[in-house]
Amino acid sequence: VQLQASGGGLVQAGGSLRLSCAASGRTFSNYAMGWFRQAPGKEREFVAGIAWSGGSTYYADSVKGRFTISRDNAKNTVYLQMDSLKPEDTAVYYCAANRYTVPTPKNSGGMDYWGKGTQVTVSS
Repeated sequence: VQLQASGGGLVQAGGSLRLSCAASGRTFSNYAMGWFRQAPGKEREFVAGIAWSGGSTYYADSVKGRFTISRDNAKNTVYLQMDSLKPEDTAVYYCAANRYTVPTPKNSGGMDYWGKGTQVTVSS
């Protein structure tokens, strides 16, 4: 699976952004998807995960209630709607795919494919 993330940018605190991740190369609906982020000087961390059909979603505590993950299997795309953004949300955001496991806060390792990141910068 090839993954291409887009939609990052510069936004003021309290604002919103919508990230997209387009997949190609294999049957998208066969993969659970996740969003991760890495801030400068920090390790990459789990943000959100979604099951194959989109019926189950999972979030890191730091983004719960502010971010929404969704997918459109007909468009081979997963989204991350980010609202009420905070400066601490500043990071490079990555999408990733896993054939057999939905990424969750307690189990987010072992992703099979990764996309190149998209930068999100939130100014105070």
